[in-house]
Amino acid sequence: MTASCVQIPNRAAIYVIGVDRFDFLQGLITQDIFLLKSQPLIYSCLLTSNGKFLFDFFIFEDGDRLLIDCEGEARAEALLKSLKKFTLRSKVSLELQDDLEVYQIFNADSDNGFKDPRHDNAGYRKYILLPSLRKQGSDKILDQVQKSNMEAWDTHRIRLCIPDGSRDMIPEKSFLHESDIIAKTAVSYTKGCYMGQELVSRMHHRGLIKKQLRCVELDKTPEGSELRSSCVDIGLALVKI
Repeated sequence: MTASCVQIPNRAAIYVIGVDRFDFLQGLITQDIFLLKSQPLIYSCLLTSNGKFLFDFFIFEDGDRLLIDCEGEARAEALLKSLKKFTLRSKVSLELQDDLEVYQIFNADSDNGFKDPRHDNAGYRKYILLPSLRKQGSDKILDQVQKSNMEAWDTHRIRLCIPDGSRDMIPEKSFLHESDIIAKTAVSYTKGCYMGQELVSRMHHRGLIKKQLRCVELDKTPEGSELRSSCVDIGLALVKI
């Protein structure tokens, strides 16, 4: 099967620079930032102080800085503002840039790009930093895969129950465990303290969640469920479990 590739729209890059960059993020995000020492890409979230969803994002190393691949425009600006509140005396600086192109390669085996940590069948994320990496020809792999569209990717990810940020998780309202994908792949239950940890840990160990995002057929959406993102005839809905 020929791999499909789609450019993910509305993404932004936040650069975390400075000697304290790892320790700074470690105390804030849900995932263990030091996993980057053994894998190239991690998926994580930033929560409210009482453990509700705020942002989800990917992080990878780019030389002597960390790059956060997050939702763009107003969401990126809000994430930057949230992170800056905690810099205090840390030796870090944060920069929001629009020099990142994000591609998802899926529907076939491929080792071109970073393995998407959210699901074994999610494929790979390919990053192009403009303009320097493009000048080096790092985007040639994109000429070797079949170009697709967001409808194809949305259909693929919805069937895998992969949420798409604030389209599926409501900021300041959703619990992380409403998404099984997030609970399993964006959270470390062993790394120690981070903002909002207490609620996440309690829900994990006590199994308190009552609703989760599931793939549903639009004409068979269970009564009382909340439909989030959808594509063609399927969607992600928050349903009772």
